[in-house]
Amino acid sequence: MEDKVTSITGILVENEDEYKNEDEYEYEKTISYYFFKRAGDILFSLIGIIVLSPVMFIVAAAIKLDSKGPAIFSQVRIGLNGKPFKMYKFRSMVSGAEELLDKLKDKNEMTGPMFKMKEDPRVTRVGRFIRKTSLDELPQLFNVIKGEMSLVGPRPNLPREVLRFTKRQRMKLFVKPGLTCYWQVMGRSNIDFDDWMKLDLKYIKDRNTILDLKLIFKTFKVFFGDDGAR
Repeated sequence: MEDKVTSITGILVENEDEYKNEDEYEYEKTISYYFFKRAGDILFSLIGIIVLSPVMFIVAAAIKLDSKGPAIFSQVRIGLNGKPFKMYKFRSMVSGAEELLDKLKDKNEMTGPMFKMKEDPRVTRVGRFIRKTSLDELPQLFNVIKGEMSLVGPRPNLPREVLRFTKRQRMKLFVKPGLTCYWQVMGRSNIDFDDWMKLDLKYIKDRNTILDLKLIFKTFKVFFGDDGAR
């Protein structure tokens, strides 16, 4: 599987110069920004893992009691510069959910290359709760520690989704993917694919330390009180 994904992403990045242009320089940031961003990623992820470890243990136990299969699973996503990595999540669907996708494609409610159903039959009882509260994303703190993701950045896409990106949309591969971004805090359940991509590119262009902190605090606000943005 990894070899196949690597060959796919090779196609994605081998013609990288074709979609780079003068606007790309607007997306570059200072060395100090990257330094403090990485330092913050490591510090806050370690704190998060320590503080939230009891919650993660309870979630893992609930998943195991609710349905067959592992509590945590990994899924190949596309990261910085088109490099594939294994993203960790708490399992919110039945085992073999990917194999059931073909039967549900005609019920897709999302525009673009993504698949999304409000009442996806593959989602388990515990899965519905951890998705609503975003607890299923907590294992990605380990991806942040490993340097594959950042706390703030565009959400990573599947290889099959990235293959259908426009040249401009591929510019989101110029930065590390993250746990939260504009899409997460601006009503993600009501935003279509094209608008999601526009928000990601807006973040990449505007990003700075203050904006990252604002998005983190906004994420907590959404987490504790705004169902529409989850």
